[in-house]
Amino acid sequence: MKQLKYILLSLTLVLSMAVIAQEQPVAENAAVDELIAEEGQPNEAGLEEIGAIAENELAESSAEESVWTEVVDFFKTMGFVRVFDGKSDSGDWRQLVMLLISFFLLYLAIKKQYEPLLLLPIAFGMLLTNLPGAGMFHSELWSAFLDPESPAYHSYGAIMKEGGLLDVLYIGVKAGVYPCLIFIGVGAMTDFGPLIANPKSLVLGAAAQIGIFLTFLCANALGFTEAQAGAIGIIGGADGPTSIFLTSRLAPELLGPIAIAAYSYMALVPVIQPPIMRALTTKEERAIKMKQLRSVGKTEKIIFPIMVATIVALILPDAAPLIGCLMLGNLMKECGVVDRLSKTAQNELMNIVVIFLGLSVGATATGASFLNWQTIMILVMGIVAFACGSAGGVLLAKLMNVFSKEKINPLIGSAGVSAVPMAARVSQQVGQEENPSNFLLMHAMGPNVAGVIGSAVAAGLLLTFLG
Repeated sequence: MKQLKYILLSLTLVLSMAVIAQEQPVAENAAVDELIAEEGQPNEAGLEEIGAIAENELAESSAEESVWTEVVDFFKTMGFVRVFDGKSDSGDWRQLVMLLISFFLLYLAIKKQYEPLLLLPIAFGMLLTNLPGAGMFHSELWSAFLDPESPAYHSYGAIMKEGGLLDVLYIGVKAGVYPCLIFIGVGAMTDFGPLIANPKSLVLGAAAQIGIFLTFLCANALGFTEAQAGAIGIIGGADGPTSIFLTSRLAPELLGPIAIAAYSYMALVPVIQPPIMRALTTKEERAIKMKQLRSVGKTEKIIFPIMVATIVALILPDAAPLIGCLMLGNLMKECGVVDRLSKTAQNELMNIVVIFLGLSVGATATGASFLNWQTIMILVMGIVAFACGSAGGVLLAKLMNVFSKEKINPLIGSAGVSAVPMAARVSQQVGQEENPSNFLLMHAMGPNVAGVIGSAVAAGLLLTFLG
């Protein structure tokens, strides 16, 4: 505490000296007045002497003023001064609010461990971009990038020349590079065996995407443009990289709120889903035991990613970047001949890209773009989208039981959102509450990995019609 007092006292003293220096009038030329008083009206030689004295004293006075001016200018460049100087281009009270929000998100990531791998870099990116005067992210450059009447329209030249660190990293988001690279890592860590063993899971994964399209209609009805409504709807897929990929193409101005909403709700899966699952199912339905899945051979696992990538790309080319990268990562894992590439995709590549993606996405959450009613509406509609997606999978599973002899536990339908593997674990947890001998995890992994494919396909559809 003593050290803090000394620091504050020193800052106060220096600021006071700077203010006094600014207000102190320029001293009169005492030497010149004295010389005139002694000699009366000066002659030519006296005038030269007076000029020399005046010039010397003026130089000394200018030097003193220059030092004080530099001190005052230094303090004016400080971030906490810029916030209160009333100039929107250098500081804004909203930046202080965003700093507090970033601290709260860091708390959630570190203390509560809510999706820390992405929430922590996103929160820190938000912290960096809202430091007044740091100049790490320039939203005006990206506004010019998107303005058809600007010379910088769709040109990265100005970004590379005038942008800060986070501007340069954001190019990877805008160009759709980071989400695709993350999908390679996701594919390398995903086992599609449960989906191959039970193809019905693909239908459940598709049903869970209903939240995307219902929210799209709702957002459009509330006044958002079709492109913005599509970007908001994709939150219902509970797939962070897909949300970022689609939003960066359709509505980049909403990237910050949508990314934070998507990853926040992914982290809150254990809180959001169980009440919905219990409300839509009976105790008997939650206790349904399912047969053990058949064993899936290596050949099937190798053919699956090749087949899916080919079929989806031929039907929906706009989904090819995400689906192609997802299946490439999975093929590297399953073929067994490129273990080094598979391990790199799962670890080094994934970790590096996550850092860059999180920082650059957090950088878009500036005070001006985040603190408004539009953001609140996005957060509300995001949770509605997520809830509708979870409910859609459960309801379709109940409908399938009407026509199927082999009953499906409806709880696995909620895993159709692509929060892998958290949603599948929630299905297992809620199922065991009713029947401790029930093991639904592998059954739920089928709709869960199908949801990853489904959200990418839904993003491709929205991009095709709205992009």
